[in-house]
Amino acid sequence: MESYLKNREELILQDRALRPDHASARSLSADELKADQILRRIRKHEHHTIWNGQRQVMHIHGPQQMFPGMEFLTARETIVRTKLFELLLQMPKGGLLHAHLDATVRTDILLRLALDQPALHIRASAPITKGNLRTVLPEFRALPEVEWTTHASLTAALYSPNSWVPIKNARDSFQAELGGPGGFDRWVIDALMINPSEAYGTHNTTAKIWEKFQSIFTVSDGLIRFAPLWTRWIREFLLSSIEDGISYVEPRILFLKKYMVDEDGKEDIPHRAWLQMYERVLNEVKDELKEQGREDEFIGSKIIYTTIRNVSLEQLEWHLEDCLALKQEFPHLVAGFDLVGHEDSLTPLIEYAKPFLKFVERQKELGVDVPFLFHAGETITDGGPADLNLYDAILLGSKRIGHGFSIHKHPKLMEICREKGICIEMCPISNEVLRLTGSMPMHPLPAIINQGVHVALCSDDPSAFGNMGLSFDFFQVFVASEVNDLSTLRQFVWDSIQYSCLDDVEKQHAFAALERRWAKFIKRIVDNYS
Repeated sequence: MESYLKNREELILQDRALRPDHASARSLSADELKADQILRRIRKHEHHTIWNGQRQVMHIHGPQQMFPGMEFLTARETIVRTKLFELLLQMPKGGLLHAHLDATVRTDILLRLALDQPALHIRASAPITKGNLRTVLPEFRALPEVEWTTHASLTAALYSPNSWVPIKNARDSFQAELGGPGGFDRWVIDALMINPSEAYGTHNTTAKIWEKFQSIFTVSDGLIRFAPLWTRWIREFLLSSIEDGISYVEPRILFLKKYMVDEDGKEDIPHRAWLQMYERVLNEVKDELKEQGREDEFIGSKIIYTTIRNVSLEQLEWHLEDCLALKQEFPHLVAGFDLVGHEDSLTPLIEYAKPFLKFVERQKELGVDVPFLFHAGETITDGGPADLNLYDAILLGSKRIGHGFSIHKHPKLMEICREKGICIEMCPISNEVLRLTGSMPMHPLPAIINQGVHVALCSDDPSAFGNMGLSFDFFQVFVASEVNDLSTLRQFVWDSIQYSCLDDVEKQHAFAALERRWAKFIKRIVDNYS
């Protein structure tokens, strides 16, 4: 029996030898080993006391037994009350490499920012009533002052459909039977988020939930692409990321529209001015942290240029040239290029291969480097166009792969990613809410890292899901596997810097700051949670 147990232990070690965290697990410091035991103890204790199958939580389908890594939207309020989440909130997270800027700030903050802007107006396709409150969506736009209206209400029977109402008027006059101003807030916020009844009930397929998901951006676009609000939005994104322990961000910015609306209500701000605004806010935040002696908490940011994956070939060529022009003017800020949108229903990468190959040659001509950072494999299909995007992403030289959910079905592609150092930007909660998987224990993440593929945990569209920052994604991944430990968390954090678009000097600076913050975090665990 002793020989059998020895062989068993060796087989387990061999099986896990490819994992990115394998080496770091063997090099943890004495304090890290203590912290690891504390983390494991807390996880085990809460597994038995909270996620034990005996407690029940209300679910769209009725009372449901709770388990580690269960549906996030149902479990969120329980998660935030756990000791483990309290601890992970304090953990340095490194970089956030996959997040869409349009969905990175809490929806209640977006609404508050909007209410401060007198130019912002709202309209609806019909007077809002109890009967259509959940089906009629708000539409927002900043109007030139000469077009401002004095209309009072969206809920009055005499409201003329699609006529603009000042947003503050609309809120103040929202009928009492619909909840008054608070009811207005709930109506707008519900249009900007996915709730449990939608994800796990009415829209419980990938196609249906994407219908709701896409409608969120239709609603928010008129708010976010208004320059006075956009700059405050960027600031909120950066500060909330820093508060969650994130020290570097690479948000994807959608450049589909050629102009943003200025404070005068005219849609005339070109893309280069978007980046000037972004950089100004970024530098203001960095200067504030420096004055406070908190430089280690935030290294900085670059942005990823994106457009929608249903543009024509001619439109794509325009965007690629626009991206190159922005890279030449803002070489330190533009990190890469990507296409966004629903992979299953929109144009596959192979259809765009020719302009992408031309783009690579154009970079050589101009002496710039704009790596592809493609979304690929965000699908449950096997061999469908979205799944096949993985092949094209790799052949086109994508530096990282966004989501890569289906890559676990492709051993050769995982081998290539392992050998070439192609990191997967994994968005666990997003994948679950958008119905690619039912829960974290069913997620393919363990299969991917067990093959030696490096992963950066990401939040994707946190304002739509309520998983602000990265703490929730780290929590869901950590509780769903007994193999994951402190070295796993550490590897995710370090990989988020290693596979970022920072240059070597910037990475050296980022790692030095991260080491200092990590040491403090470990000491805090040992001192306060032993």
